[in-house]
Amino acid sequence: MDDFPPYPSGLRLAGRPVVVVGGGHVAQRRVPALLAVGAVVTVVSPEVTPALEGLVGSGEVTWVERGFEEPDLDGAWYAIAATDDTEANERVTVAAEERRIFCVRADDATRATAWTPAVGRHAGVTVAVLGNREPRRSAAVRDEILEGLREGTIVARHQRDRRAGVVLVGGGPGDPDLMSVAGRKALMEADVVVADRLAPRELLSELPSDVELIDVAKLPRGRSAQQEEINRVIVERALEGKLVVRFKGGDNFVFGRGYEEVLACREAGVPVTVIPGLTSPVAVPAVAGIPVTHRGVAHEFTVISGHLPPGHPESLVNWGAVAGMSGTVVLMMAVHNAGAIAAALVDGGRPLSTPVAVVCDGTMPGERTVLSTLASLGRDIETERVKAPAIIVVGGVVAVAHPQAFGGRAVSEANVSRPD
Repeated sequence: MDDFPPYPSGLRLAGRPVVVVGGGHVAQRRVPALLAVGAVVTVVSPEVTPALEGLVGSGEVTWVERGFEEPDLDGAWYAIAATDDTEANERVTVAAEERRIFCVRADDATRATAWTPAVGRHAGVTVAVLGNREPRRSAAVRDEILEGLREGTIVARHQRDRRAGVVLVGGGPGDPDLMSVAGRKALMEADVVVADRLAPRELLSELPSDVELIDVAKLPRGRSAQQEEINRVIVERALEGKLVVRFKGGDNFVFGRGYEEVLACREAGVPVTVIPGLTSPVAVPAVAGIPVTHRGVAHEFTVISGHLPPGHPESLVNWGAVAGMSGTVVLMMAVHNAGAIAAALVDGGRPLSTPVAVVCDGTMPGERTVLSTLASLGRDIETERVKAPAIIVVGGVVAVAHPQAFGGRAVSEANVSRPD
């Protein structure tokens, strides 16, 4: 039988009994996949893992708390022998053969009548790969296929189920590897991409040649596309019957004016969906090794737009209240006003010695972290020639990440500038 390849077939197990013999980690991996396709699962084993016991407790799995007996397979459509006892697995195999039940065997695939493929699903397509009893190879091939399906590189765009409309895609903090699979797939399916300068720029080179790319970059204190014009463009192209991706850095709804674009689409009757991105005020400090919360140090973190200085008539920030909090403050778009913000926090009660980290070009090749304090933040930003984009983190979590800088010891990291 080993001379013949397996005959692939898709089993429809919804509502049908499946018996898994064994309650260890192999069973723990197999049972959720069976439940996902609607199988009625019974686990036969004297013991089970905590995860399987949780499925039993929730009523999703039946547990026969003893060793295997041949009648356990009566009425089953499919069986898995997953114990660590070769003799017990052989008994399951023989009992299944007698009952003409296909059986997977975890310890010896040559003795099984069925093999478990490496399985993945995307957009109604099930991918199952059998690599001649080479599970790692099967999984690698499956992952390559799924990645192509998700990113839109396998099936041509005209073959997909597509509708005109607008998709707001958050690109994350900048590194294309940190963008969601759903976001990359949306880019590959787009007819029009409306991109700002902080969206992961490398991904634009992967767009099919017939995709219209519209640049709506907003430069700090420089040339800037007006939001009303961006709204007009995305609505206009969608009403032409095109699929429009509004591609932004970070998350559309965190100081990204994304909801203004949602409202514009709704007003025009244009379908709009949102694919969020990793939000930069959390992701950038994390990649730089700084937590925004830490047990015993910060029980809250506050994200603030610093594009307006304290005291500005249009500012909506209560800086006195912010200063009175003891947790982490994360500032976005605050490079220009950092000195004034630091002064406001000190005036509100924050110590001059409060640690500060300025993460420049977070997740990008030129990323660097400048360490400072509220006392010297404005001066350090000028000395270190900090330019936007940068995320500024204020609070004790900075000292947690860099104790050597705030405990009197020298900084050893080459990419960290020591505070005064």
